[in-house]
Amino acid sequence: MADALRLILEDDDGTQLETSCTRLAVVWQGRELWVQQDGSGQLLIGVDVEDGDTEYANLVLRPMATNLVSLQLEMEPADPADGAGDGHVHGPDCGHHH
Repeated sequence: MADALRLILEDDDGTQLETSCTRLAVVWQGRELWVQQDGSGQLLIGVDVEDGDTEYANLVLRPMATNLVSLQLEMEPADPADGAGDGHVHGPDCGHHH
C-alpha cells in the first residue's frame, strides 16, 4: 500500500506499538484533525467541516527549530455569504481531486 502511513503509537511509559493506516484523525480542541498522504509523497493535514458550522478552523504552522514546528488551531467566524460557509477556492494545489 503506497499511500499507507506507518504509525508509532507511544504510551506514557514508553511502550511503542507500530501499525499503519491510510488516514488518521486526532480529536483536538473538539475538531477532527485528519492526516493522510496525497499519493505524491506530500502529507496533507486538514480539519473536518460539518454542515451548519459557524466557524472556520484554520491551521497555523510556525517554525520553532530546525526540525520542530508548532501547529495551532484558530477559529474564525464563517461568512454565510460564501455559500454554506465554505470559502475554499479549489485550485491545482488544494489537494482535492476534482
